[in-house]
Amino acid sequence: MTLYLNDLGLLCAAGNSRPEVIKRLLAGDRSGLIATDAFGPTTIVGQINSELPEIGLRYRIYNCRNNQLLLAALSQIRATVNQMIERFGAGRVGVVLGTSTSGVRNTELALAYQAEHGALPEGFHYKQQQMGAGADFLSEYLGVTGPAYTISTACSSSGKAFASARRLINLELCDAVIVGGADSLCRLTINGFAALESLSSGYCKPFGLHRNGINIGEAASLFVLSKEPGPVALLGIGASSDAYHFSAPDPAGTAVIAAMQKALHDAGKRPDEVDYLNLHGTATVLNDAMESKAVNAVFGSQTAASSSKGMTGHTLGAAAALELGFCWLLLTESNHGALIPNINDDEPDTSLAPLRLVKKGENLGRSIQVCQSNSFAFGGNNLSIVVASA
Repeated sequence: MTLYLNDLGLLCAAGNSRPEVIKRLLAGDRSGLIATDAFGPTTIVGQINSELPEIGLRYRIYNCRNNQLLLAALSQIRATVNQMIERFGAGRVGVVLGTSTSGVRNTELALAYQAEHGALPEGFHYKQQQMGAGADFLSEYLGVTGPAYTISTACSSSGKAFASARRLINLELCDAVIVGGADSLCRLTINGFAALESLSSGYCKPFGLHRNGINIGEAASLFVLSKEPGPVALLGIGASSDAYHFSAPDPAGTAVIAAMQKALHDAGKRPDEVDYLNLHGTATVLNDAMESKAVNAVFGSQTAASSSKGMTGHTLGAAAALELGFCWLLLTESNHGALIPNINDDEPDTSLAPLRLVKKGENLGRSIQVCQSNSFAFGGNNLSIVVASA
């Protein structure tokens, strides 16, 4: 059964709406990456610059920035969501999300308040930081009663959500699923990656010679997935796990190769039929070396590819859904096949396996038909997704 991505709402450091995001991505605009000391020592992050919607007293136990990001993304697709609820009924619409931080920032602020004042602040609720809070919040907010849950597998979280959402529809447990993810900036992840010596000392440089780590970002990306024909088809998903190391990728890339090949097989596509590949491309020394080797093994050096993280930062649990959103935008809104460039402001690393990294202003000269997107996580949790113009 072919399933469709009927609509998309997203916001990130590259913009707060679909038109703004695609315009800035195609232009190679990395102005959304900013230096801040709000989370500890000064570091560069991909921060959303937008007035976010208020949660309201009725849902106050869910009141956190992560859920505000979800609500902002939902507002962009609300009409389509309402149509699905009317078409199928509230009990046939599910919610599956991915996150790695949820509302942890609220707990950080609450504990700082408690240290100063001796009590937790009024309005703080543990539910705000629970991993499942986003799915619970959206299902209650919309009044849908289909399955609602959250997946947390680090940086592949929201990609795994698509595999789960597709399964719900194929098993006839749902007719439509609101699927995606959100992650918001917090001290926990920034200091955690700093302890791993994985934060960049400046702007991140995906696949660059002088790359030395990531810039952490925040984002929300929500799709409506259903059996109803829509502009983009979800064709294939490939997952694998190498369990090589807690945080480092397997340098051979064997399981990553398997994930990409499984996604292509599931989609019924050959590597040469993929017009654009969105790379995981974290700008760490180890990830980019492994991924370039794996991608070259599957696609050679002819498929247009790039990491978009040089403009958004690495949005962790939201990254897979966000970058699949970028593919959705290329399939629906890219004129003359304009492609997302690999922005790193650096020299190429000639020691890496060769890839066709997209340059600023590059286009296919025709409409983009098929895209693939990679996401890899701690513990060797790998995912690749193929989508196509419908």
